[in-house]
Amino acid sequence: MVRPMFLVRLIPILLLFFLSPAGADVLDDALERGELRVGVAEFAPWTMRTPKGELVGFEIDVARKLAEDMGLTAGFKVYEWNNIIAALDSGEIDVIAGGMAITPARALQVNFSRPVATSGVGIAANTKMTGQIKTLADLNKKNIVITTVTDTLAASVAERLFPDADVKVYPATAAAEAELLEGRAHAYIASMPEAQFLVLKNADRLDLPVSEPLLASSEALAVRKGEQQFLNFLDAWVTTRQTDKWLPTTHDYWFGTLEWLPQVNGE
Repeated sequence: MVRPMFLVRLIPILLLFFLSPAGADVLDDALERGELRVGVAEFAPWTMRTPKGELVGFEIDVARKLAEDMGLTAGFKVYEWNNIIAALDSGEIDVIAGGMAITPARALQVNFSRPVATSGVGIAANTKMTGQIKTLADLNKKNIVITTVTDTLAASVAERLFPDADVKVYPATAAAEAELLEGRAHAYIASMPEAQFLVLKNADRLDLPVSEPLLASSEALAVRKGEQQFLNFLDAWVTTRQTDKWLPTTHDYWFGTLEWLPQVNGE
């Protein structure tokens, strides 16, 4: 009489065990495949293209080092930013490279590793269109056009700090930057490094109204919810590469210098 009841209770537990996604962790899949599938979006200097179309940048270096340490090759897939989490959820990619800012809203959609780097949100301004503007508060007016990129921390900052301005959100950086460069927008809200890089490339038309980030943030690698085995490995990897200074040294190269600029400009 006891055995049938025991089996009734045991069967659901066995089903949970065999059907659990932990049995088919993405880490095991990647190791068997021989390739780590990495999702990136083009933001300077995280991910950029050379004149020959090759991908370079901080994220690219991080992903290649991660794959190398796993004994794998890195296979990159480039997405518009607002599509990258969906690509992760669908299984098209194994990991989003480390340029994604950690936010509570995103933490409901993905699992973040330990922070890979710190950054922040900055602002680039069209000097001709903002010559009479003296404070950030002057940008919060209905006749002011501000551009940014959808589903980024910068977009949420733009809408929060400039609720009265005409904030235009674009799916990709090129369109948002073009509005600023061509004089159809007063300012562009983006990551601090991106804003700085854009101004450096276009110093005759743009400037940085403020030198400090509008909001500081931490960035991390991101995996699908529930991929605990892979997340544990990524946390250990980040800790190791922070301790041996590989991550901070690589970050300083891409964000603290312009030594890489000839790669992007084809010089």
